[in-house]
Amino acid sequence: MMRRTIAFAMQPERTQYVFPPELLSKLDDIGRILDQEPMTRFDDDRGKRLLAEAEILVTGWGAPVFDAATLASAPRLQLLVHAAGTIKGLIDDCVFEAGMAVSHAAEANAQPVAEFTLAAIIFAGKQIIRLRDLYVADKGRMRTHLLQAQPIGNYRRTVGIVGASRIGRRVIELLRPFDYDVLLYDPLVGHDSARLLKVEKVDLDTLMAQSDIVSVHAPLLPQTRHMIDAQRLALMKNGATLINTARGALIDEAALIDRLKSGAIDAILDVTDPEVPEKNSPLYQLENVFLTPHIAGAIGLERMRLGATVVDEITRFVQGKPLLFEVRKDDLERMA
Repeated sequence: MMRRTIAFAMQPERTQYVFPPELLSKLDDIGRILDQEPMTRFDDDRGKRLLAEAEILVTGWGAPVFDAATLASAPRLQLLVHAAGTIKGLIDDCVFEAGMAVSHAAEANAQPVAEFTLAAIIFAGKQIIRLRDLYVADKGRMRTHLLQAQPIGNYRRTVGIVGASRIGRRVIELLRPFDYDVLLYDPLVGHDSARLLKVEKVDLDTLMAQSDIVSVHAPLLPQTRHMIDAQRLALMKNGATLINTARGALIDEAALIDRLKSGAIDAILDVTDPEVPEKNSPLYQLENVFLTPHIAGAIGLERMRLGATVVDEITRFVQGKPLLFEVRKDDLERMA
């Protein structure tokens, strides 16, 4: 197996988590790492020198955009692998037009998001936000016992999945062992495909009205911005929970805050619009909001899964095998 030259481009502080020593050692077995210190620019002397030698480029969070000028500085480059989620906006069409192979670790980043979502769904079904607040306020169980007598819990609840994306499909898979009825809204998924996923395909209004828990997994595109607006939020059942681990702008946040202030619904939000919320945002104070700082994706040790995916893809490429997570130009239109 010929050892290809490998260069990195990402925020230097991220590299140690994505590529710890054991993964760098594996990379060095199948290739020759030109410099373990990643590039942060492609247009300076060091960047141009590394690009001139590199046959494989590994990018990640904080990588500069790979455009036509960068391509001209990389005459030997054959493979670009992104060690993070979406690669959209980081590469120019010229990369595909030049015949370069492109891959990414979005599948590896989807796993922790799906796991986070599963936990959020289970907690939402248990009404954990309300039960926690009552228990802390009362320092006793009288009101929590009353709530436990209500139709809550995770048996035969309806979960609505908005978007059969990579993450949305993984969430559907994780829900299968449980006693949920799962609805799906995705205009690109037909009824036959929905049956294979073992979900019921419905329109978005029906999903919003019938679901006890709504989990958003659609890509943020011009046509999906504010897809969940005031009208659709008003369709949600009293006591229902809205979970968003995708992008904040998929939801009309002003309308969401109004609905939350009414106390009719709960929300578990890992993303907001803007991100971070303004300092005076009601999202920080509302008792029926569980707000987290965009942590559903790979963090800490989970980032090693991204690096492991990249090492596997590079190994396949060097061995002449098909890439498992190849990105083609047409894929970018559907990506977040």
